[in-house]
Amino acid sequence: MASATPDSSIPPPTEAAPAPYFHPEEISFPLPQALHTTTHLHLTRLDTCVTIFLATSTPGDSAGSTKPMGSLIYAMPDLKNPSTPISTVLYTVPASVEYTTRVAKILARRMGVPVYVGCSIDPVALGLMVEEEMEGVRKIVEVVMQRWEEGK
Repeated sequence: MASATPDSSIPPPTEAAPAPYFHPEEISFPLPQALHTTTHLHLTRLDTCVTIFLATSTPGDSAGSTKPMGSLIYAMPDLKNPSTPISTVLYTVPASVEYTTRVAKILARRMGVPVYVGCSIDPVALGLMVEEEMEGVRKIVEVVMQRWEEGK
């Protein structure tokens, strides 16, 4: 058997790269105006962006049932026009794309950093009127911004 000799073309091992810094937070709260509906929010702050995943559950949901992931939107502040963030759809589910885009743009404008928002909330399936839908968006933004301010 040939002896194992180190290959001179392979560089020596370097120090291990530090793990990325993030502390995901999982938050649940009642969705306003939607009877017995709980909003589940997963918030991860990274150095260059924020990721948020939103979903809902109701007492009638079966534990083994699967729900669609919903839409994924990337939104970032527009440096030339800060009041109008730029967004793009990375993955679309027609029932949730408008709601997800609205949440992503509001958060990008308020936080001043790029955000990725994944959301499976379908206000039509929940039977929400426009006013009730907007109250839900306000509550989500309020909770996220409260955690954002605490983490600064």
